[in-house]
Amino acid sequence: METLLALCIGLGLSAACGFRVFVPLLGLSIAAHAGHVALAADFAWLGSIPAIIALSFATALEIGGYYIPWLDHFLDALATPAAVVAGAMVSASLITDMSPMMRWSLAVIAGGGLAGLVQTTTVLARAGSTLTTGGLGNPLVATLELGGSLLSTLLSLLAPALGVGVVLACAGLIGVHVHRRRQTAAAPQQGGKTSSAGAAT
Repeated sequence: METLLALCIGLGLSAACGFRVFVPLLGLSIAAHAGHVALAADFAWLGSIPAIIALSFATALEIGGYYIPWLDHFLDALATPAAVVAGAMVSASLITDMSPMMRWSLAVIAGGGLAGLVQTTTVLARAGSTLTTGGLGNPLVATLELGGSLLSTLLSLLAPALGVGVVLACAGLIGVHVHRRRQTAAAPQQGGKTSSAGAAT
C-alpha cells in the first residue's frame, strides 16, 4: 500500500514537472523537510534547507522567464529534456522498497515519460498561441501552465490519486484547445484555396 501511495505521489509530481520543472521539485522538497513524505536515502538532500533555497530561486526564475516574449520558446527547448529528468527524479526519490534496477526503470519510463508527455502538450499549446495570436496569448498559456503545476503539485502531495487524474485532465484540455486553435487557423486558408479554385474554374 505504501509503495502504491508513493508511486501515485511520484507520478502526480512527474506530470506536474511537464507544466513547470521546478515547482513540483520545490513542493516535494518542502514536504520532505516537513516530514510529510519519506524520501529514498540517496535523495535525502532534497529535504534540506539549502535545497529548498536553491529550488525557490530556480522556481522564481523559471516562472518569470515564461512571461518574457520569445524567451518562453527558448525555455521550452530547455524544459523538454529537463522535465523528463525531473519527472524520473521525483518518482525515484519516493520509491524506497524496490531494487535499484526496477526502481529506476519505473521512474524513467513512467515518471519521465509522463513528464515528457505533458511537457510536449504545453509546447504545442505555446506554439499554437504564437501562431494564432503572434505571441500575445502566450502569457495566458504561461499562467494556465503555472496554475496546473501548482494545483497538481498540491493535489499530488495531499490527494495523490486525485492529483494524477487532474494532471491528465489538464493536459487533455490543453490538447483539445490546441487542436481547436489549429482548426480555426486552418479554416481561412482552406477557404482561400476553395475560392481560388472556383475563380480558376
